[in-house]
Amino acid sequence: MKKNRTVAFIYAHPDDETFGCSYLIREIADGGDLPVLFTATRGDAGKTGRLGEMTREELAAKRDIELDKAVEILGITTLEQAGMGDGKLKEADPAALREQIADFLRRHEADVVVTFPEDGISGHADHIVIHHAVNDVVFGGQAPSVQKLYYNQLSSYEANTSSVVKIAENGNWDVKRRALAAHESQILSIERVFGKLGPDVPPGQQVEAFELAWERGVRYPIKAERTIFDDLN
Repeated sequence: MKKNRTVAFIYAHPDDETFGCSYLIREIADGGDLPVLFTATRGDAGKTGRLGEMTREELAAKRDIELDKAVEILGITTLEQAGMGDGKLKEADPAALREQIADFLRRHEADVVVTFPEDGISGHADHIVIHHAVNDVVFGGQAPSVQKLYYNQLSSYEANTSSVVKIAENGNWDVKRRALAAHESQILSIERVFGKLGPDVPPGQQVEAFELAWERGVRYPIKAERTIFDDLN
């Protein structure tokens, strides 16, 4: 009997998971495995798109609803939010953040972890804090079930010093489009990246890329992989 494998997505804000990982998340869910999501903040320091002025409390509540919708569309089985200060993760207690991430990974017995690369994709300071916190937890053995760590990268990403798995759209653009649309308050940022959300796959969105950063103690192993589940125990 096949073991249900758990893939933990660790991010800073609501919508981070949808921007870079929608095809992968839906593929995991459709295969009968378990995508779980940890989000450090509620995104209450963000902009409101075309929704008009909101207090931080109102935006946090709105983004909670948006994330719940996206989670359902993508097939994420578990969502946990830490409620830390949006835009202020550099000021958070790093030990407390690491412990929350480690506790999440341990409770869900995560086999694989996906998070930001060193530059946070966009250079956002909160993204970079999450990158380093996840590294510290995984490399430090604080989540013993974890066998592999991936960084999501831009779809065009190529690497000569590590392995990159590319997940094809395979008809899942509609899933990604609907999950992006669920993040209504962030529509201006979404349209800057993806253009107007329509039925056609935007240029550059045919694949999502994931770099294998660590596998059972080995940094950046070079190997040919078809999926993120290759060679799991």
